[in-house]
Amino acid sequence: MQKLLAKRPTTSKPSARTRPSEAEAMAAVKTLIRWAGDDPTREGLVETPKRVVEAYREFFAGYEQNPDDILAKTFEEVEDYDEIVLLKNMRFESHCEHHMVPIIGKAHVAYIPNRKVVGISKIARLVDVFAKRLQTQELMTKQIAETIERVLKPRGVAVIIDAYHECMTTRGVHKSETTTVTSAMHGVFKSQATSRAELMSLIQQQV
Repeated sequence: MQKLLAKRPTTSKPSARTRPSEAEAMAAVKTLIRWAGDDPTREGLVETPKRVVEAYREFFAGYEQNPDDILAKTFEEVEDYDEIVLLKNMRFESHCEHHMVPIIGKAHVAYIPNRKVVGISKIARLVDVFAKRLQTQELMTKQIAETIERVLKPRGVAVIIDAYHECMTTRGVHKSETTTVTSAMHGVFKSQATSRAELMSLIQQQV
């Protein structure tokens, strides 16, 4: 896994030298349209390459951001708060790196502060940074947890993701109701069963 992490872009965007131009990307889309059996010059498809490139810019905006920077601003005047901070049911959209089709699901992210807390919107943004890249769910779960652990140095961090994979629901085995659940636990969430049980109880509670 460490070798896999080392090969992936984590904090910086591709250089101008290695990144294809927009024109090259649009030409590639035209090639795919032809490969699918259609004519990229017909009226309904003329603007499609440009639209696809614009959509990809949004889908994969996470490559443009440094996840550590998102958590850089913290608050230490929190009256020694040392209980669970949980953001649950955060919807995200990602794309499978194997078939480049959507992964759609919910993320639950929790940590127990060690003097530092971060604005709750920053946790949501961190999820999106990793979601907006070509991903596997297992690695995305690990990346979110390890970033929080590295930057905030909390007493514990937990990430649980539950998602539909369209590479499984709309093609292949066509198991449309199946979701995949992954988790990463660090610190007290890994070492203490009582902390894990409290976390799971909070996730399962209905508002």
